[in-house]
Amino acid sequence: MPRSVSRGVVALLLSCALLLTTAACNSDDTQSANAAPAPSASASFEKQKLAKTRFVANAGLAAGATYQWIVKPYRAGKFKKGADGRTIALVKAGLAGAFTYNRLKAALNNAKGDPLLSKAVAPLSAGIDSLKDLGTKLRKGEAGDADVGAFEKVINSVKDAGKSAGAEVKDKVPSTSELSGG
Repeated sequence: MPRSVSRGVVALLLSCALLLTTAACNSDDTQSANAAPAPSASASFEKQKLAKTRFVANAGLAAGATYQWIVKPYRAGKFKKGADGRTIALVKAGLAGAFTYNRLKAALNNAKGDPLLSKAVAPLSAGIDSLKDLGTKLRKGEAGDADVGAFEKVINSVKDAGKSAGAEVKDKVPSTSELSGG
């Protein structure tokens, strides 16, 4: 019997607490009509500044992944049949290709928040879309000079567009756990 009494007391206390908090939330209509809305932390000017910063971060990660995990191993001959560490290099290149595509798409979306940057990056969306399936091609070992060159060309175009809009992109190499989404 004492257990049922304690449950009843807890239920009563919770009901009172709920009643008091809802009563405290009731506002007077005259105050709410005259109150001006407080400015939020995400005003349009701040969104534009953050858009440029996010663009630089995403494009930098894409550039770093491309260079570190695709271009460098390809030039070193790691993708050729019989090369030491070929399988690992191909898996990393495949992950880097998918990661690069994902970060470049995010960078394009970030660029939409800044008028100057969106104009500079708009012509690059077709080039970025062409990278969509190259990650799979790299992972399977089917990529050639033209495919690796496509990554380099798009990355360099994004860097140039960012620089022309005042958002210089520097390579930032992601870790292997970042590549795999972990």
